[in-house]
Amino acid sequence: MSIQTGNGTTGLRESKKRETRQSISDHATRLFVEQGFERTTIAEIATAARVAKKTVTNYFARKEDLALDHQDEFTASLAHTVTGRAAGESALSALRRAFLSSVAAQDPVAGFAGLQFSRMIADSPTLSTCLRGLHDRREDALAKVLAEATGTPAYDITPCTAAALLGGVHRVLFRRIQELTLAGTGNPQIAAIITDEATVAFDLLEPALAGYATAGHPHAEA
Repeated sequence: MSIQTGNGTTGLRESKKRETRQSISDHATRLFVEQGFERTTIAEIATAARVAKKTVTNYFARKEDLALDHQDEFTASLAHTVTGRAAGESALSALRRAFLSSVAAQDPVAGFAGLQFSRMIADSPTLSTCLRGLHDRREDALAKVLAEATGTPAYDITPCTAAALLGGVHRVLFRRIQELTLAGTGNPQIAAIITDEATVAFDLLEPALAGYATAGHPHAEA
């Protein structure tokens, strides 16, 4: 018989928490897909995951958090890309590069969530509203990073406008991926279509944002 002490016990506890959280999320997603988000209850999810109802709400404060459980990653994605851009790279160039890379990888965060999951969101007014809110939060986070990168107050019109333009392109392309998915198009074909369409979309921003927030030039603007 072995006894775990110190960091070993803490590690096991955290591992168990992650497993419980993932199990709850997996069972919730299955029920949402089978029954629809609006018709599925927290009690049903708890029963399926073999945990108490309170355990579900301890891990997920809102029901929609169970369906959209990568919210933090999504809302921070554009800001992180700009923060990590290479020397001499503009915000637009970094975001274009990162988006095309995510399309090549068919990343769920970019919208490649599969037919069943995409249909679940489209059929739910609650989740559709929540998703729009996540896009707004992602744009707000981007505006803050752009303001810091250019030495401009966050409330200034320039970083807010730049974030709206850059976030808007991502929003349109995300919606386009969803539309193609719901139409029954396979991910490889969607990736090919979106790669071409993303090129057009980002090119439209070049005249306004080609040199904006270039790394190494904190005050560079278009």
